[in-house]
Amino acid sequence: MRGYALLAACILSVRPTMAAPSVSDLDATGVVVPNSHPLIYYHGRWDASPGTWWAGSGFKLHVQDLSSLTLNLGSHTTAPLASIGVSIDYEPFYTVNVSAGTNIVPLNGSGLNGRSTETKKTSSVVRINVEGWQNNRINVENIVLNKGAELLPYTPSKLTFQFIGDSLSAGVGFGLQGQFLPQGVDQAWPFLTGENFKAEHRVNAQPGAALTDIVSYGNEHGVSYQYFRTEDTGYFYTTDHNFTTPWDFAHDRPAPTHIVIRIGANDASQNVTADAFVKTYEDFLVRLRKLYPTQPVFVFTPWGWPNADGSIGYYYDGQYERIVQDRNLAGDHNTFLVNTTGWVSWEDVFPDNQHPNVGGHQKIASLFENWLAEWGLRPEERWATA
Repeated sequence: MRGYALLAACILSVRPTMAAPSVSDLDATGVVVPNSHPLIYYHGRWDASPGTWWAGSGFKLHVQDLSSLTLNLGSHTTAPLASIGVSIDYEPFYTVNVSAGTNIVPLNGSGLNGRSTETKKTSSVVRINVEGWQNNRINVENIVLNKGAELLPYTPSKLTFQFIGDSLSAGVGFGLQGQFLPQGVDQAWPFLTGENFKAEHRVNAQPGAALTDIVSYGNEHGVSYQYFRTEDTGYFYTTDHNFTTPWDFAHDRPAPTHIVIRIGANDASQNVTADAFVKTYEDFLVRLRKLYPTQPVFVFTPWGWPNADGSIGYYYDGQYERIVQDRNLAGDHNTFLVNTTGWVSWEDVFPDNQHPNVGGHQKIASLFENWLAEWGLRPEERWATA
């Protein structure tokens, strides 16, 4: 991708985060929830350890009388730490850095800290996910809740988005980690779109990767291969999990209701011809249709590379239209073109790499939300688990 090279080394960005309290504050009489507990709602890609892969993977808990939460993480957790996003009762996500061992997670902005025993019983929803496209592995051994807390069923939203892409969807950027957005994927347009619709959202987006299965900017494989694997392309640089495994799509509960694809920048940068790109994209859609036979598929055109002089560099002109038209002619009338021309300007990107900045991602999310509204999709009135 233009001006961009994947950083394989496990180095971490420096940004303001929440500091975890001292382990000595841990209440030994808490409720221990094993990682196999059926009421933990896992989402995204997890291996058997269980450990996360891909930005945005995580879990959700519905808890009665919650006042404290501790994560005990195993040895497969990124060292020295991984950044997770935490949201309590659908309030904005905040960053907590965690590492192998015991991690007390601050329950901020929720009114949970300091709750007295006289407070009326209430339930809370905790959402936790990894923020980064790399350094993003948390290996959950168990979760410890405060004494008296009770785990309740989490009911997922009726809407579930599946986003597929590259760095332009993963929320990457400047800094030692290559994490352009301070909160990574949690500030990227796919995540924001899912939040707006009160939907479940899964993001499989790999910076530097082409759709074509080729080596690209440090990625050993393309998304047309990696999407069907548990692991993201960071597996290639790990020492404890240097292999891939097939992803069991039955673990995606519920199955996605809408598929969104924004990809191709790295294919163009790697000089993949237009015809070859179209062939790969169409073959990829055929494979997706075996998984998602009736779901709407939204194919983004490139918004291009904005320049300081106001010009925008595009790639694969007319080819995304060709892909959608070919699908329609083949009888697939549930694949739609999202024309993003003009969505992103110079003010919306980091000037050194032309990737969307925080405001740019917010703008893209807003424009796509408007597009979906015109298409006929409306946000849920409320979250399914309150």
